[in-house]
Amino acid sequence: MPTQTEKLAQFSRLHSGDRPLVLVNIWDAGSARTVAAAGAAALATGSASVGGALGFGDKEAVPLDVVLDHIAGIVRAVDLPVSLDFEAGYAASEAGLAENIRRVIAAGVVGINLEDGYPAGDGTGMRPLEEAAARIRAVRAAADAVLPGFWINARTDICLNTKPAEHDAQLAAIIARAEAYAAAGASSFFVPGLRDLALIRQVCAGSPLPVNVMSGPEATGYGPLAEAGVRRISYGPHPWRAVMAALTSYAQRAAEPG
Repeated sequence: MPTQTEKLAQFSRLHSGDRPLVLVNIWDAGSARTVAAAGAAALATGSASVGGALGFGDKEAVPLDVVLDHIAGIVRAVDLPVSLDFEAGYAASEAGLAENIRRVIAAGVVGINLEDGYPAGDGTGMRPLEEAAARIRAVRAAADAVLPGFWINARTDICLNTKPAEHDAQLAAIIARAEAYAAAGASSFFVPGLRDLALIRQVCAGSPLPVNVMSGPEATGYGPLAEAGVRRISYGPHPWRAVMAALTSYAQRAAEPG
């Protein structure tokens, strides 16, 4: 079994390899083992998938202690690097966020996703750029004191909060977030909701950080994204939704008369 430090080094290398790191997001130890057995190089949870699998919702609806126990079980189940979708960090203050990160690292993961939006019921929309960057700085300082180089995948919700037709007008704001998050100590930059290949290419060209985009069930291949400069591709909640759709189909057939 590789050490946490060795797993982190492996995870870091995967962001600069010959092809993008592709993460088929998992939600429990069983799905982690399934994806690992299929040849995955690393694993990452999706918050919506975990929340649904545990009977909660998304947006930090799963209690923090449950999140930490759950991810520790996933880490124990596999030999691969595991990244945690930590949503907005489960803390309003930077001090609270730093304490949470120490607990996350103690659970054995090598990285997190950290959103720049507010969790449900705690403000609306996105945090101002400086506030979001300050939270990344707090995570970086806390993490490096325990596990130097801990991977922070800084997520911006700009494209989730705007319509696709408006994404072109948001390009400067997206790149400004990438630059600020890089300066604050982020390791990569996640732009879920951005799908236009020309805009993805411009974000990759302007971002100082490796860019992560989200793919879906309609994806036809990774070549165009790789050529555009994407270094990480995630599937988010789509694998869990597909499994739930299959389960629903079985249940509906079982409930049919005869």
